[in-house]
Amino acid sequence: MRLSKGFWQTYKEIPNDAEIPSHQLMMRAGLIHKSGAGLYNYLPMGLRAIKKFEQIIRDEHDKIGCHEISMSVVTPGELWKETGRWDKMGDLMAKFKDKKDQDLCLSPTNEEAVTDIFRKTIKSYKQLPVTLYQINTKFRDEIRPRFGLMRGREFTMKDAYSFHMDKDCLDRVYQDIYDCYCRIFDRVGLEYIPVEADGGAMASSDSKTHEFQVVANAGEDAIIYSPESRYAANIEKAQTIRGKLNFKQSSEAMKNVSTPKMATIEDVCSFLKTEKHHSLKSLVYKAVVANKDVFVLALLLGDDELNEIKLQAFLKAEHLIQATEEEMKKLGLVKGFIGPVGVATNLVIVFDKQIDLNAAYVVGANEVDMHTENFIPSRDLKSTQTHDLRLAKEGDYTLDGKHLVVVKRGIEVGHVFQLGDKYTKGMSVQVLDKNGKLATPLMGCYGIGVTRVVAAAIEQSHDENGIIWPKAIAPYQIYFATIVKKEETKKLADEIYSDLLKAGFEVLYDDRDQGPGFKFKDADLIGLPIRLVLGERDYEASGELEIVTRKGAQSFKVKKENLVTELKRVWDSI
Repeated sequence: MRLSKGFWQTYKEIPNDAEIPSHQLMMRAGLIHKSGAGLYNYLPMGLRAIKKFEQIIRDEHDKIGCHEISMSVVTPGELWKETGRWDKMGDLMAKFKDKKDQDLCLSPTNEEAVTDIFRKTIKSYKQLPVTLYQINTKFRDEIRPRFGLMRGREFTMKDAYSFHMDKDCLDRVYQDIYDCYCRIFDRVGLEYIPVEADGGAMASSDSKTHEFQVVANAGEDAIIYSPESRYAANIEKAQTIRGKLNFKQSSEAMKNVSTPKMATIEDVCSFLKTEKHHSLKSLVYKAVVANKDVFVLALLLGDDELNEIKLQAFLKAEHLIQATEEEMKKLGLVKGFIGPVGVATNLVIVFDKQIDLNAAYVVGANEVDMHTENFIPSRDLKSTQTHDLRLAKEGDYTLDGKHLVVVKRGIEVGHVFQLGDKYTKGMSVQVLDKNGKLATPLMGCYGIGVTRVVAAAIEQSHDENGIIWPKAIAPYQIYFATIVKKEETKKLADEIYSDLLKAGFEVLYDDRDQGPGFKFKDADLIGLPIRLVLGERDYEASGELEIVTRKGAQSFKVKKENLVTELKRVWDSI
C-alpha cells in the first residue's frame, strides 16, 4: 500500500483514557478508533492484523476437523430462558424487544444458540463427535470497560462447541483443541502459560477447564506458576501449601483479653506481641445452597486471604456474599471481634487446611473490644471440618512441598471448558445411542478473544518508540521508506516497490513527501518487522539500500540486485 494514498493517521499525544501500553499504542498508531465507551472501530492497519490472526485460527481448527459456521449476533430470548440464563446473565447482557414484543439480546456467548442448531440437525450417535466454531462479534455490557480492546464491550471472539456421546470422547476432543490452542499461540510467537482454571458458571466444579494466559505486566489475572514442576494455575484455582510454620503449642485454657478498638489482625497481633499466623482470621458469608440461605464461618491463618471461589465450591453454592452486620448479630457474632466459640448452631464452621487444629490461636471473643487466647480447634470445638480455602501466594510451595511458586501477571486470551450436559439437558437435547435409545450428549466449549490477542501481543512486545509486531500478525512485513527528491530516484523506488510485491512481500510503501525523522518515527510506532530505506545520497554513493529489523534493530546494507534474496533471509531469521 502506498501511504500517500492510504487511510492512516498517527498521533503524538497519548489519549487521556488509555491506561496501558497496548491501548495507547493502538490509538497512536492508527489501528483503532474509539466510537464510545468500550466500543472501537478497527481501522485498516488494525484490521489487517486481526484478519491475519483469524486465518491462523481457521488453519489450526480446520486441521482437526472443526466446521466453521456463523451465528446471528442477535439471539431470541426464548433460547436463554430454556437454560435459565436469561435472568442469571443480569446486566451483562444487552436485552431489547422487537416489534412483536418478543425478547432478544446481543449475544455475549452462544451456548444456547449452537445447541439449538445441533438439536435440529443431529439425530444419531453416528454423526458424533462434531465441533462447530465461529469467529464473530460479541457484546457484553461491561460495567467499567477499560484497556481498549482488552476489556471492551463489543469484541471479536472465536467460540467453538463440541458434542459427544461420552466422557472419553469429550476428553479426546478437549485435548485436541487444547493442543490446537498451543499451536495457535506458538505461531503468533506469544509467551503464554496454560493454567488450570475455575469454570465458574460455565462448567461443573469437577470438569476440566484451562485458561491460556499471555504473560504481561498489565495483566488483570494473577497466575501461580512453578517452572520446575510445570504447575500453573489461575490464582482463583491454585492449590499450594505454605512453608514450615512454627505453630504455637499450648495446653493452657482459653482466656479472654481486652483489645480495645482493635478490629484488625495487624492491630491485635501487634498489641499481643504475637505472629499473625498465631491468630485466625474469621470471615462470615451467606451462601445460597439448593435455594436455601446458609451462613458459614470460614477461618484462615491470620496472614492468609480467603479464596471465595474455593469456599463457594466447597459449599456447592449458587451464590456467595459477605454477611451483613445485622445478619452476624443474629448468629451471635460481633463484627471485628468474630470467633468460632459460642456461636449459633446453624452456622457452618470450616477451617482452612493450612491451620494446625492442635495448635493454639488468638480469635475474636464475640464481644466488643475482646479477643480469646489459647483457642485450640480440636479441643475447644465439638467437631471440625477443613477444606482448602486460602488464596495461593508468592512464597508458597507446590502440593508436594518440593518447589516454590511465583506469581506472574497474565492476560487471559483463551479458555477451554468441559460443559457436560448442562446445556443439552437444559434444552432437552437427545440423540439415539448405539443401542437405539435416546441419550443426552455432552458438550465442550472453547473460546479465543481474537481482538484481545492482538492487543495482548502488543502489550507483550513493544518499547518506548512503539509496537514491535510478531511477524505472524504484523499488518505488513516491510515498511519501505524513501528519502528522495529526484524524479529518477522516485521512479527507482516505484520499481523496487513493484519488484517486492511481485516477490510476494507485503509492503507498506511510505512515499509521502516528509523528512526522514518523521517517517522513521512512524516506522517505529507502527512497528513492522522490517524497515527498508532508500536514501538518495547513500544509493548514489554506494548503490545500496538499508534493511533494519524492528526487533533488535539489526542493520544491513544491500545492493538492489540482491534485495529480494536478502529480505527473504532476514524475514526467515526474525
